[in-house]
Amino acid sequence: MITIRKAKKEDSEVLENLYTELEEDAVLYQPEHFVFSKKGQRSKQLEQILESENQIMLVAEDAGNVIGFAHVTFAHAKEISCLRPQSNIYLQDLVVTKKLRSRGTGTLLLNAAKEYGKEKKADFFRIQVFPQNKDGMRFYERNGFSLKMFTIECDL
Repeated sequence: MITIRKAKKEDSEVLENLYTELEEDAVLYQPEHFVFSKKGQRSKQLEQILESENQIMLVAEDAGNVIGFAHVTFAHAKEISCLRPQSNIYLQDLVVTKKLRSRGTGTLLLNAAKEYGKEKKADFFRIQVFPQNKDGMRFYERNGFSLKMFTIECDL
């Protein structure tokens, strides 16, 4: 049975391995923006996340083994006159190990992230998906997300 819990410092090594799986897609989809992290860098970031009041790292565990995670941040909108004074949670990263995908684990992680957002009294939940990641887009749409805005860019 899969359970969701907050990450602990002792999860660092397995989270490093899961980040490598996540980075494979990022480097494949947008090599102009992404590189592979050096060993140990993600562990330092995990410590910062665990100490933060506005971030959470949730892990999915099956029979005592961490098989996925969701890194979620909480933020208030910038104070700009035309923006509503809202807050949101943002899905920084989500990954389930490749061999165990399509079993509902990602949905469990998203639901736990939504609960975190409710606890923080966030107004909405925002994510970004690579346009090439068709499976990811279908996954998020099945979980209640819809397209609100495009992000476009050009090289300088």
